[in-house]
Amino acid sequence: MSQQTASAAQYSEDDAVLLLEDGQLYVGEPYGKLGSTFGEIVFATAMTGYQETITDPSYDQQIVVQTFPHIGDTGVNDEDPESKRIWVAGYVVRQPSPNVSNWRADDSLDDDLNKDGIVGISNIDTRKLVRHLRSAGVMRAGIFSGDALVDKATGLLRSVDSLLQEVLDSPKMQGARLYDHVSTDETYTVEPCGDFEGKEPLFTVAAVDLGIKGMTPHRLAERGCRVHVVPSTVTFDELKTLNPDGVFFSNGPGDPEEAAPEVDLLREVLDAGYPFFGICFGNQLFGRALGFDTYKLKFGHHGVNQPVKDMTTGKVEITAHNHGFAVDAPIGKIVESPYSNGKYGKVFVSHIDLNDDVVEGLQCVDIPAFSVQYHPEAAAGPHDAAYLFDRFVALMRVHKAGEPVSSVLATPTSLSQPNSTETGQSAAFDKENK
Repeated sequence: MSQQTASAAQYSEDDAVLLLEDGQLYVGEPYGKLGSTFGEIVFATAMTGYQETITDPSYDQQIVVQTFPHIGDTGVNDEDPESKRIWVAGYVVRQPSPNVSNWRADDSLDDDLNKDGIVGISNIDTRKLVRHLRSAGVMRAGIFSGDALVDKATGLLRSVDSLLQEVLDSPKMQGARLYDHVSTDETYTVEPCGDFEGKEPLFTVAAVDLGIKGMTPHRLAERGCRVHVVPSTVTFDELKTLNPDGVFFSNGPGDPEEAAPEVDLLREVLDAGYPFFGICFGNQLFGRALGFDTYKLKFGHHGVNQPVKDMTTGKVEITAHNHGFAVDAPIGKIVESPYSNGKYGKVFVSHIDLNDDVVEGLQCVDIPAFSVQYHPEAAAGPHDAAYLFDRFVALMRVHKAGEPVSSVLATPTSLSQPNSTETGQSAAFDKENK
């Protein structure tokens, strides 16, 4: 199949068409459900874990391009999904596997996409597409197949211009508030498991679901925690009734600038002195609660192979990512938190992405609170960052014992102390190309 400019496009009713908002058009074969879909198109660099990827609520209203060319070999099963449904708006692969070969498989990926109504496209040059997105940046796109390619009034194939207009009419990710859409409707509880199964919990965690993946409360339960997963609409008074030893804010989709209610809730959590841990969207909200800004990344981080340095230990870990926004905070120095004249004390960037110096974590010095931008639950992904759950459990332990935060949240001596009012990243940092 071919990739052409909009003016020279040729396709038939049997094809599937991927059209970017800048006019680039890719003609391939339908994959999944026939129809049309729209969203921000992003590329994910994972070689494995496609089932966990498509069921991650953080991908709500995004069309995902898999950079690995051969997808679907191991089919799908009932154990690996990270939520109850597929959340990607659309799916783009180079070569779907014609066969399923795995003893755990319950169905094929194609059938699963069909079942959940996910429109996809296959057999296009995904390498060319990803190189374009890596240069031009992520943008809106649409996938069209079946009746979506036909004008109902005339019965003829629709023009590229009419398809493009639908893409341009679709909402942008910047300015989107999506966390309420993906959150649980009712509180549910995950009890301690593994070595702690059937035992009294060591700690109780209130986990605010902003698009939480199923493995995240499981990781805490493995460490002896009882986890109450609560809706994004939870109030602080409702949180308090759970008598938590710590509060967790999950990953999730959308623009953190459109999450003022969650930022306010987080500030109430910090004001009350609860130990706090946030990941991904939770990290962005933590940054905003501390008074930093957030910004849209040019193409984001999506995959399971991002190198991140823990500035508190100097160690490098390979990590799983799925985010299109980041926190704008100064790297390499300890600063007063900008909000309300330093109300939350000193803070520093605890983790950085070694590919592009994007902020990947924040850590407070004076209060029991920290966060990371990536996914330590590692579903899918490497387990290098599992220590962060241990760090949160240790933080709840010392806080409960009245011991200093510094016994868990170490501060690197190499970081410079506050000496200016600067709150953003260094001038050399190029946000336009991250």
